Amino acid sequence: MPTKLPSDPRSARSFTLLLALLLGLGLQASRLLIPMDGSQRDHLKAYGIAYWTLQRDVTVEWLLNYRGGSFLIEHIPAIEQECSIRGVTHQVIADAQAAAILAEIADPEVNMEVVKLEKAPRIAVYAPASFQPWDDAVALVMTYAEIPYERIYDPEVIAGVLPQYDWLHLHHEDFTGQYGKFYRNYRNAPWYIAQVKESEEMAATLGFAKVSQMKLAVATRIRDYVAGGGYLFTMCSGTDSYDIALAAEGVDICTPEFDHDPIDPAAQQKIDFNRSFAFKDFRLVVDVHLMGAAHCAKLITDPMVYEFSDIDATDIHGRIGQPRDFFTLFDFSAKWDIVPTMLCQSHEQVVRGFMGQTTAFRKGLVKPGVTVMGENKAQGTVKYIHGEYALGQWTYYGGHDPEDYQHMVGDPPTDLSLHPNSSGYRLILNNILFPAARKRKQKT
Repeated sequence: MPTKLPSDPRSARSFTLLLALLLGLGLQASRLLIPMDGSQRDHLKAYGIAYWTLQRDVTVEWLLNYRGGSFLIEHIPAIEQECSIRGVTHQVIADAQAAAILAEIADPEVNMEVVKLEKAPRIAVYAPASFQPWDDAVALVMTYAEIPYERIYDPEVIAGVLPQYDWLHLHHEDFTGQYGKFYRNYRNAPWYIAQVKESEEMAATLGFAKVSQMKLAVATRIRDYVAGGGYLFTMCSGTDSYDIALAAEGVDICTPEFDHDPIDPAAQQKIDFNRSFAFKDFRLVVDVHLMGAAHCAKLITDPMVYEFSDIDATDIHGRIGQPRDFFTLFDFSAKWDIVPTMLCQSHEQVVRGFMGQTTAFRKGLVKPGVTVMGENKAQGTVKYIHGEYALGQWTYYGGHDPEDYQHMVGDPPTDLSLHPNSSGYRLILNNILFPAARKRKQKT
């Protein structure tokens, strides 16, 4: 049935005015483009804008490999204003321009893809009460980008809170119960003594005889969280110490200096690599400079060496030095390997390296099914890896602070306002946005 126009002239005029207004809005419809190539003034805060937008139930289109992984958003004045306030480069474009960009990306011959981000992930940072945001690169960059997170630690994990969160980051941590292997240099330091006391009291309160048993319980609950569909991201010693704890389940790998009883003399033989996420065939050798079999049995019990296993490649990177320390991001197929493409979005393919207690991983000790996303091919080391476990996913990123090459205990915090275009920090933020993506089955 044809639509009837209002019979009253005044109503007719009002209707005509409303129609004209609606048509005008349609003609002037526009989108907000946030470029992520070299033109972007503040890459890190741009991720904060994307998260802020998701919090307001507005979909963000992530344009993978288009101008460094740009964001396309409905043009809403409040979002544009927020970009201006935070100093994020943005551009208002007509719908026709946006359509042309999307058509370019859709071309099967072009290595680009669009991923819709639909929900702001709820984020948890696993860290102790003494934690300060500048102690951890992830918390530091989230604070700078204005992305909110909640802090949880052993009591909360044991209590079963993990399913409440979409994304979990493990603060610089030791899941083996050896207090970060800081014994040699800091065993008499007040902060170390306080940490040991706090951990032992917490373990007793939670019903565990030893700190190592408490940390194993936490590690297995995190494993179950990932298995149920959670997303785990960890850096530095949170990577290899976590995998070692999983592989050593039920095995005492701690010397008396850490848990007041002897280490299992057959610890190495009892390691079950099937339990770990990322690594295989590693040895609990505590000095990677002494890799001969004759040294292994002796040094495995040495608390004075600042190392967990031979997974870590700090010794290799220490020899090449900062001027030659880089890693290269892999160039994945955006239309076929969507997940690693998302995690590797950057305006720079070659990223400056940085040290940590766990700096990088020996490539030969990475399991075959793990996706290597960043490596130093010349040195045989990998920096950035990803994998799946049951229904969930995890990412390991070696090193402590992407903009502080050799961050030491007590060093001042990194001022990210001096590094707004840090490609190393961008990789962290890629992981934070990843859980917001509409779930799609990977093609490979």
